[in-house]
Amino acid sequence: MTDQFSIPKSIPELEGIDILSVLSALNEGIIITDKEGRILYYNEAQARIDDIRPEYAIGKTVRDIYNLDENSSKILLCMSRGRPIQGQLFFYRTWRGKVANSITSAFPLYRDGEIVGALCIVKNYNLLEKTVAAASVLAPHKKRDLGNGTQYKFTDIVGTDENFLHMLKIARLAADSPSPIMLYGETGTGKELFAQSIHNYSARSEKQFVGINCAAIPESLLEGLLFGTARGAFTGAVDKAGIFEQASGGTLFLDEVNSMPVTLQAKLLRALQEKKIRRVGAAGDIDTDLKIISSVNTDPHQAIKEGSLRMDLFYRLGVVFIHIPPLRERKGGVELLTRHFIYKNNLALGKDVKGVSDEVMDFFKKYHWPGNVRELGHIIEGTMNMIGGEDMIEPCHLPIHFFHPDFRQLSEGKSVSPPPEPEESRDKREVGRLLHPVVKTSMIPFRKNLPETQETQEKDMVHKSLSEAGGNVSKAARTLGISRQLLHYKMKKYGMERSSYVRRK
Repeated sequence: MTDQFSIPKSIPELEGIDILSVLSALNEGIIITDKEGRILYYNEAQARIDDIRPEYAIGKTVRDIYNLDENSSKILLCMSRGRPIQGQLFFYRTWRGKVANSITSAFPLYRDGEIVGALCIVKNYNLLEKTVAAASVLAPHKKRDLGNGTQYKFTDIVGTDENFLHMLKIARLAADSPSPIMLYGETGTGKELFAQSIHNYSARSEKQFVGINCAAIPESLLEGLLFGTARGAFTGAVDKAGIFEQASGGTLFLDEVNSMPVTLQAKLLRALQEKKIRRVGAAGDIDTDLKIISSVNTDPHQAIKEGSLRMDLFYRLGVVFIHIPPLRERKGGVELLTRHFIYKNNLALGKDVKGVSDEVMDFFKKYHWPGNVRELGHIIEGTMNMIGGEDMIEPCHLPIHFFHPDFRQLSEGKSVSPPPEPEESRDKREVGRLLHPVVKTSMIPFRKNLPETQETQEKDMVHKSLSEAGGNVSKAARTLGISRQLLHYKMKKYGMERSSYVRRK
């Protein structure tokens, strides 16, 4: 091997250095093959990824170990093409039946202008995903702080759709009005971004913007947070200002006000009508001077009908009513926001991604986007964390969970019944199985009928695993890398009976 892959004599300073000891110490998996795909070197990191010992792999071909062919093996493919393959999201199954989830790069090796082998670098995707998540918690991207409790202005809002621009115009016109504003939009449409922008466009922009998510605060605490508390009101109570006082002179944003208990809505209505609040346990009132912006994530008329929103409170809060359209209804919104998020993440992550492929954009345009702008931003940021050195986002780069088997129902806006709750310890691993790799393909083919392709491949894998396990559900679940509960769900989904796979003696 050292003769075949010797250090070039044009770099005499490196002669005699044990390069293989360096490769052995890397956290990335390293495989070196000859031109036939026979494994010459296989380090410990790769052994951990594949769950096999190096001595079992060395001497065998990649076809033997991974059951891959010239079109699906990155190693064989880079040699046949004569050029590197870098940063590809890759799913494969080892000869022990383990499904590996990786980011793989493969490079042809040359001697005297002829390809004599390949070097493959494999990163454990699941481990990398955990590392990125941990880094996000420890060192989050710096966000702009305007010093008044906000981060956004109208210049941060992206959109060219006629209806969307009309709503922006209304928001600007209403910014300096003393009248309350109600924002209506689905989750992820950017209601708080609108609220902060309205504040910063108003004459109150030098004062504080204070927001509260009414759905996230327990009912027992919400009144005290809104109006404050007086000493002695209850055991341990102290004099403390509520957010009405904290936002004095500025803007108060009541997010998801339709989630506020109806009994508390009556007290809120009084505070808005009289422009006075009374701390919990206090005897006197306190004057307030506020711009009130509220939001609802369901149709307010439906909320009134269902009894979750008081009609009189709606009339008080919704003097200026702004409906923020969902992403799927914004003409040209997906393309524009995709470019925006790529630009933003290029700066934050030090990348140089040019855009997305036509296949990805076609996919984005057809998707229902139930999470709206927030979901698109999440997908782009997640993809760009894992894209490696590539400069174009391809289907294979998209996060695994984006290709859930229920994608078709989601994309059409239909409700999807969730599977039984998986075991907590396996939950993250199961996300990695949603694409269900097929060993004879390097990635799930990206076609217009992707959901059908997904379902067919998933069904085949479940059938094969149950057959090989002789109907032993626990064994089949381990092979697939999912929980028994999830396998039972999939068996029921595809009409598979355990008894059909039990081997007869």
